[in-house]
Amino acid sequence: MSTDPYRSLLNHLASCHDSSDIEMLLNALLTDKEQFEIANRIRIFDLLERGVTQREISEQLGVGIATVSRGAKAMQIHDVSALLATHRRDA
Repeated sequence: MSTDPYRSLLNHLASCHDSSDIEMLLNALLTDKEQFEIANRIRIFDLLERGVTQREISEQLGVGIATVSRGAKAMQIHDVSALLATHRRDA
C-alpha cells in the first residue's frame, strides 16, 4: 500500500463541506485527551500572540513550560494566523 494515510486524511478534510462531518471524523480518530491537547495548543497560540508570557500561559493552562515552548516554536515555523482568526471569531 503506497498511499500515505495522513495525506489521505488531509485530502478528505479538504473535501468536507460540513463541520459536523469533520467533527465525527476527528471524534473517531482522536481520544478526548488528544482533542483537549489540540484545543490547548490553539489556546497557547492565542495567548502567545496576545503577548502573554510563556510562564503565565503555563500557569493559566496548567501545562508544562516545555508544552508552551513547543507551541511558540511551532508559531515561528508555521503561519497560524488564519486558525487564530477563526478561533477568535468563534469565541
